[in-house]
Amino acid sequence: MSIEVSNESGIDVSEDELISVARFVIRKMKVHPAAELSMVLLDTAAMADLHMRWMDLPGPTDVMSFPMDELEPGGRPDAPEPGPSLLGDIVLCPEFAATQATAAGHSLGQELALLTVHGVLHLLGYDHAEPDEEKEMFALQRQLLAEWVAEQVEAYHQDRQSDKDRRLLESRYFDEP
Repeated sequence: MSIEVSNESGIDVSEDELISVARFVIRKMKVHPAAELSMVLLDTAAMADLHMRWMDLPGPTDVMSFPMDELEPGGRPDAPEPGPSLLGDIVLCPEFAATQATAAGHSLGQELALLTVHGVLHLLGYDHAEPDEEKEMFALQRQLLAEWVAEQVEAYHQDRQSDKDRRLLESRYFDEP
């Protein structure tokens, strides 16, 4: 799976974390592992311009998605076997997201992870224009984000335990006469 991130926002964010959450969602949604995704981070002026050009809405927004292929979980529905695809582009605005993060009482990283999940789901054909669609998409978004966070916490604890085990083994090995 190829995920490219281009940060043109001027705000330092963890590109590794964005890739991690996007990769997790793509895997959980059973998209072919050779799928490609592009993520671009813009400042508020560039995002406002994009928002006006594509949505005819003034001002910046938090995330926009530009799908390349019409995908469903597992790949194109008309393909005999799901294959690699270019999912499209997710455009994030960290400065706008930072304001939302503050209002929600969490970190910019948490907000960007949420928006990344949201953006990937849009690339996969999910929408929230109608109440039923919104309910389905937001429930899936919450579930995927919670699972990704749990996976990150587990990986952190495993890494810490591995470090403790390594130090314990090294101290026993080198401290003995």
